[in-house]
Formats: sequence, structure tokens, C-alpha cells
Amino acid sequence: MPIIKSAKKAARQATKRRSKNAAIKKVIRSVLKDFRNDPTAEKMAAVQSEYDKAVKKGLMKKNTASRRKAALAKFAKEHGAKAASEKKVAAKKTVKKTAAKTEKAAAEKKPAAKKSTSAKKPAAKKTAKKSEE
Repeated sequence: MPIIKSAKKAARQATKRRSKNAAIKKVIRSVLKDFRNDPTAEKMAAVQSEYDKAVKKGLMKKNTASRRKAALAKFAKEHGAKAASEKKVAAKKTVKKTAAKTEKAAAEKKPAAKKSTSAKKPAAKKTAKKSEE
């Protein structure tokens, strides 16, 4: 047992941190186990989110989380689950294609409106009145 006051406080802080870290690790393990049993994009996103939270809280280094997320993506690819980011990219591509088609169709239907070339009046200059003394 610590005798010095600061050592006692450090021991209290260590036990609190240990319990918080253990809780975070438990959540990561449970979500990861759930993903490995049934790999889907939603579950993969949940695991990646938990890894990011762990990095944010200082439990895990950024490169460690990155390496584990890459392994998840590889596992998902092997088991046929698309990554959430791949789905978003595919969705954006289809949105861009449909937007391009509608713009093209709209351009074919209407001719471009002519711009009016009316000259604008120049702004009137303000004259400063001189104060007479």
C-alpha cells in the first residue's frame, strides 16, 4: 500500500482508468465477435467506430486501430460483405450519373436563354459639401 498522499491518489486513478479501459475493450470484443459471426457492412461500421473511439480516448494507438480496421475490411471482403465506404462511393456514383442525365436532358429540351445586354447607369458620385467658415 502506498504511504505518500500523491501515491495514494495515483493508485485510485489507476484503478478508475483500468476499469474504464476494461469496459471499452469489452465492448470492442463483443462487437467484433458479433461481426465475425455475421459479417455485414453495418456491423463492420460499428466495429470501426469502436476502434476510433478507443483511439480518441487514448486506449489504442492510431496505427494499431488502422491495422485492425484493414484486417476487418479484408475479412469482410473474403466473406462477401461490402464495406460501408464502398456502398457510399457506389451510391455517389449513381447519384452523379442520374444528375448528369437529367442535366443533359434539360439542356436538350430548352435552348439557352439570351442574356440582356442593357447598359447599366454608372453610379452617381457623391459630392462632399465643403463647410464654409
